[in-house]
Order: sequence, then structure tokens, then C-alpha cells
Amino acid sequence: MTQFLEGFLQALFAGLLIGAVYGLMCVGLGLIFGVMRVINFAHGDFMMLGMYAAFYCFTALGIQTTFGNTVGPFISILMAGPVLAAFGYVIHRTLISRVSGTRTSSLEGDGHYAQLILTLGIALILQNGGLIVFGSVLASIRTPLSSTAWELGPFFDISIFLNKARSIDAVISLITMTLLALLITRSRIGKSLRAAADNPTAATYMGIDVDRAHRVAFALGTGITAIAGGLLATNYPFHPYVGVDYVIVMYAGVVLGGMGSITGAFWGGMTIGLVQQMSTIILPTQLQNAAIFVVFLLIIFFRPQGFFGRMVERT
Repeated sequence: MTQFLEGFLQALFAGLLIGAVYGLMCVGLGLIFGVMRVINFAHGDFMMLGMYAAFYCFTALGIQTTFGNTVGPFISILMAGPVLAAFGYVIHRTLISRVSGTRTSSLEGDGHYAQLILTLGIALILQNGGLIVFGSVLASIRTPLSSTAWELGPFFDISIFLNKARSIDAVISLITMTLLALLITRSRIGKSLRAAADNPTAATYMGIDVDRAHRVAFALGTGITAIAGGLLATNYPFHPYVGVDYVIVMYAGVVLGGMGSITGAFWGGMTIGLVQQMSTIILPTQLQNAAIFVVFLLIIFFRPQGFFGRMVERT
């Protein structure tokens, strides 16, 4: 019984730590969909670019030499966020804006068909371009914290071990999510994003540049996901096609949380992390994804709108 309880608590804490990073990953996608109503198939590949941006900031820009292997990785990860945000801004301005925002009124299906094809094309270009530029060799952001842990306890002969790198990753995720929430709720930019999301036509009449709000949302969502990708890279090796593995997790988290809800996207990602780790108690590792989607289908069956979604028609 003690052994089972220890394994249960270990999986619970591991799920919370990795779930926080998954939550941040889902928030980036949820922000883009919530404001723009664009299904971005390339989002996983933007995360892949964030991983490589953090990797090269760490190894090629002297961050490793200046700050060492303990602090340096996290500084490089935070640097990758603005880099990918700028990249996302440019991609939206040059490509995504052609099939979204105020231009979609003249397009068939309000531009959704063109958005699907365009983002899928961007994904393929990023994947194959990444293979050409970065190669197929696995990369990782090495830190000694990834192989060490803090011990909680013992409490009644039970000890819980928290991986140091994952713990710091979770803290950074929570801080990033908090700052984003403050930006959305307290700042002028956040108010314009919410207005553009709730009613683009009314927002235009109120003097809000909806297309600019969409560019800001796309840049923010891309930058946040890049940070989440960098955090994952401290524990998992990556390659140019890694985005395909995580984009399904992102969409599942966004749907679980409720389409259009940023807070819901975070809790959706947290739920996926918990299910993934808790399932290892009774299932082999190979069936983790199966467990995720069994729980996903159960939740959607009983609550189709997700945790924080609303069953109302959007104006």
C-alpha cells in the first residue's frame, strides 16, 4: 500500500509539473484561436523553431559561456520568446493577414478554407526547411538540473522526488501565464484584443484596428509557445518534426479548456499532463496517448463546451 501511494504521489507531482508546461503550450494556440478564429496547423512547428532558437541562443550567442549550464538555458529560453514573437508578427503580416481579419468578408467560407491550406503549407515548409537547416540529429538544451531532483519528505516513510529542471519549468510557465493574464485584463492592448475577439465589427466602429490586434495576438501566441517549447527542450530531445507530436496535445488542451478561453486552455493542458503521467501507474508508457484521448472523449461527452466554454452562439 505504501509503495502504491508513493507511486501515485510521484506520478501526481510529475503530472502537475509537465502539465504546467503543456498548459502554457496550449495557451499560445488558444490565444490565437480565441482572438482570430484561425485554426493554425503550423503552431507545433513554431514551437519547434522556439526550441531551436533557445538552443542556438544558448550555444552560439555565448549564453552558455556567460551564465553557465545551470542558469544559461533558462535565459536562452526566455530570449527565444521575443525572437519567435517577431517571426510570428512577420508571418502574420505577410501571409496570415491575407486570409484573416477584415479581408475574409470577400473570401469563400469566411477565409477558413484558405486558412487551413495556408497554415498547412507553412507547416510543411517549416518542417522540411528545418530539416535542411538544422539536420536530422536530435538536439537538446543540456542542463545538470535535468538529472537531479529535490526530495520532499520523508512523510510516513514516503518521499517524493521533484526533477529540478521540470520544477523550474513549471514555475516559469506559471509566471508567464500570470503576466499574460495581466496583459489581457489590465492593459490597453489586452482590451483591444478582447474587443476584437468578441465583436470585430463593433471593435472597428470603436476605432480599434482589428487587423493590428490580430497581428499582436498571433505574435504573442507564437512567442508564448516558443517559451513552452524551450522549457520542454530541457528534458526532451527534439528534431525538425517534433511539432507534429505536440500539436495534437495543443488542440486537445484547447478543446478541453473551451474554445476561446485562455484560462481554459491552460487547465486543459494541465489535465493532459496529469492524465499522461497518472496513466503510467496502470498502463505501459506506449499507451499514454491512448489514455489521454480516452479521458478527452469522456470529458467532451459529458461537457461538450469544455471546462470554461460557454454554449452560446457567438455574435
